[in-house]
This record gives sequence, structure tokens and C-alpha cells, in this order.
Amino acid sequence: MTGATGSASIALRGVHKSYGRNTALDGIELTVAEGEFFCLLGPSGAGKTTTLKTVAGLEEPDSGAVELDGRDMTGVEPYDRGVAMCFESYALYPHRSAYDNLASPLRSPKYRLPAAEARVKVHEIAELLGIKGLLERPVGALSNGQRQRVALGRVLVRPARAFLLDEPLSHLDAKLRQAMRAELKAIGDVRRTTTLYVTHDSVEALALGDRIGVISDGRIVQTGPREDIWHRPYDTFVARAFGRPLINLLPGTVTADGHFASAEGGFELPVDVPAAAGTAVQLGVRPRDITLGEEGGALELTGTVYVTEVLGRAVEVTVRLEGGRQLSLVAPRAAAAGLRVDDPVRLSVGLENLLLFEADRPERPGRRITP
Repeated sequence: MTGATGSASIALRGVHKSYGRNTALDGIELTVAEGEFFCLLGPSGAGKTTTLKTVAGLEEPDSGAVELDGRDMTGVEPYDRGVAMCFESYALYPHRSAYDNLASPLRSPKYRLPAAEARVKVHEIAELLGIKGLLERPVGALSNGQRQRVALGRVLVRPARAFLLDEPLSHLDAKLRQAMRAELKAIGDVRRTTTLYVTHDSVEALALGDRIGVISDGRIVQTGPREDIWHRPYDTFVARAFGRPLINLLPGTVTADGHFASAEGGFELPVDVPAAAGTAVQLGVRPRDITLGEEGGALELTGTVYVTEVLGRAVEVTVRLEGGRQLSLVAPRAAAAGLRVDDPVRLSVGLENLLLFEADRPERPGRRITP
């Protein structure tokens, strides 16, 4: 692997990793294709960073294997794996300038470049990240966001078969984070370097990932293209991981006719549910799939306005349904103009936008019910 160039596929085969009684990785199975930009999404403590460190060789799995281009990395030192990792905690040299931090990989025996070539490379990456004017400043004098861009630049400046990026945009402000997402996507499209990108932000995952993996409690719940993850979530955990506001989950049961009936008895949905009568189920409806003030959908509801919140060009409207249950929707500002608390409203949802799940259980989230 030493001195290798180009991209490498990544595979984790049944990887387990524990720290005392705490299980960080519980049989991880994951494959990232050569040249793919793969986003691993999950909450804090799900095992995202441990996954990256295991691929990088900074953590040794208790069992299972990590493979790069089909080669088992057991016993291979991090230095010889041909991967570059960006830590959320920066891992910079605080007493050195931003330039020296960026150039440090190019001064190592493995990746050494002549000074003139290194300077061109550093300035190219600094220009890309918007930190060209900060190169002579000591890292200790930079803001958190500036340090994070230096840390990311130090990864991008070196040749690598795979980039491992741990929440690289988490300390940036919203405007810069959006701009950097576009830049990272452009880098991925041009370089086609295999990238395993860890985030807790579903917007980042949807914007960047060729494919997305959702991780929970050290296990991969679902992987797939963004369209599959969004439209066909494996369970309610995955469904809740994407979209703001969160997906609406309305509890109900399967009727004797095999239809969905809401728990409060407010409505019945005449679609066939492949489950036994009396089975507890949930109806999933994303807020942006609900139309305000129209009729003709497979699901029609009435209620009263509970609260409204302006979201730029749209408005989030929370509606109180019969029985007191609340439902959120996102409507264009024109459609929601003039709405006041307690105003009656009519809602409509198309059949193609409805999702059915099992009821959540203490031991696991409810799985999507497929006809």
C-alpha cells in the first residue's frame, strides 16, 4: 500500500469494537466503492468516529476485518494505508502558521514535494477553502471555523487513496457551511477520490452523498442512494433522521377490512395494509408533502392552526387534529398568509407520499411495511 495512488474501495466485514462494557461497533458491515462519496449519518455515540478510526488504523477491531481494495488491513500501520483523515478536533500544530500546517504532509518522507511545488499545492487548496489570506497567521490566532478549514485543507493537500472526514464542517457558520458543502461536492466530482464522510446533519448527507448509510448503536441500519433513503426508509429511526421538520407519525391500527384507522378514530385510509387486523401501525407523512387548503388527496384531514413559524420563503404550520394530536406541514408563504391561531384548515396528502410503519417497540423502531 505504501506509495499507492488513485482511489481505493473500503469494506468493513463484521467489525466489532468495545471499550470495556460499552459496545462502539456491533458487527458493522459497510462497503464504499472506489471513487464514491459516501456519507455516514447518525447521532452522537452511534459509532461514526470509531468507524473512521478503525478504517484509518487508529483503532484495532476486536473482531472482523477492514479491507482497502480487497486487501485485509490487519496489522497494517496507519501510515501505510494510504488514507487521510480529518479530525473534528482539528489536530493542528498550534504554534505553527496556517501555511506550515497545510504544508506539513508535503514535508513528510512519504509525500515530500519540492518547496516550489508544495507552495503551489498549498495555495491552490487555501484558495479553494477561502483561507489564502490567513496562511501566515499562527493557528492559535484563528477562529474555530478558520482552524477547521485549515484541518480540512491539510487532508486535501496530500495524495491519498481515501479521505476520511469526521464532521469537517460542524464548527462553521450556516452560510459558510452551505458554501463548503458545494465546494466539497465539486472536489468529489472532480477528484473521484473515495471519501467516507461522517456527519450528524441530514442536509449535508443528502447534499453530498452518492450513497448514504444510517448508523445507530454501532450498527448500519440502512444504506442506499438518497432517493431510496428518503422515499423508502427502513424504519422510523431512518425516517426521523431526514427532514426538518421531522416526519409526522400518526398512530393507528389495521381494521377488519385491512385498512389504516387512526388511533383517535378521526379518519380511515382505504389502502390495503399487509398486516393482521388489530395490528398497531403508524402512518408516516412528511411535512413538505402535505398540501394546505386543497382537496382530492388520498388522505384528507381537517384541524385548527396551533402555531406558525416563518422559514424564509416557506412557513411551518402546526395543526391540531381531532383528538388533540398535532401535525406539522411546510407551506409556501402565499398559501399560509393570513393564518391565525385556531383558524380552521383543510389538509391533503397524495397516496404516493404516505408511508406505513409497524408501531415502535422498546427494543427497536417500527419497520416500514411494504405491500
